[in-house]
Amino acid sequence: MYNFLEYFKNIDLYALVDGAILITIATLVVLFFAYKRNLRVLVIFLAVIILAIVLNVFSYMAGYEILTFARAATHYVLMFIIFASAVVYQSDLRSMAQKISNPHGIDLYSEGYGSDDELRDATTEMLTACQNMAKQDIGAIIVITCATQVPASILETGTRLGASLSAGLLESIFNTKSPLHDGAVIVKGNKILAAGCFLPLTQKNISRDMGTRHRAAIGISEESDVLSIVISEETGIISTVRDGEIKRYMTMDKLKDEIEEAFGISASALAKKAAQRVKHLRKHD
Repeated sequence: MYNFLEYFKNIDLYALVDGAILITIATLVVLFFAYKRNLRVLVIFLAVIILAIVLNVFSYMAGYEILTFARAATHYVLMFIIFASAVVYQSDLRSMAQKISNPHGIDLYSEGYGSDDELRDATTEMLTACQNMAKQDIGAIIVITCATQVPASILETGTRLGASLSAGLLESIFNTKSPLHDGAVIVKGNKILAAGCFLPLTQKNISRDMGTRHRAAIGISEESDVLSIVISEETGIISTVRDGEIKRYMTMDKLKDEIEEAFGISASALAKKAAQRVKHLRKHD
């Protein structure tokens, strides 16, 4: 007990600051993995932190220099987990940074991705395409970027288009004779960024009547702020996915509401943006 008390008595200001920084980083990492629902990595991370703390305290109290290698090993393992996570989850970190820099979502779509009227036209075109493909049981997956861009690594798996969105183009892409029909179409504003893209699959247990397209739609929505629209090839059922949550049996009215909310042109979204712009202007007057 004496050695344990002496350990804390001899802690200097540098050690306290260092400890505070470590605790802050550890807390942020824990919250991040908890949000991503990646419990396996979270448990490993916490286990390494606890092991590092125990080794440091025990080494000081007992004076066992033999633990020096073990302490260094846990330190490097911890650093490896942090850097590996930064690489694996770079799209999520980029999304977080964009949300911090633009917390109110003002000017969500930059020039070239459509005015409100152009986004309404794009919504109509998308609804027409979805309705036509559902009637013909043509499978499709359309990903609409919301507050952040879909990772470049996903766009690179498909064919870059940068074309204006139209019902005819969407139906042509998902035609079974098209070489791009198996992948996803990525949409931002009134533009189709890419087609034939491959998406990450969710690890969730989903209903057996939902296939790979549904898994992909859920998977991308878990990693990025997007709205995924899925049309079942077997049943023609239209589903939407946001934040990993799937809604099935969408009517055209409900689908319109979902798309307009994603585009930021729904009545509530427009009112919110107007209030934010007024607040923004007042702040800079």
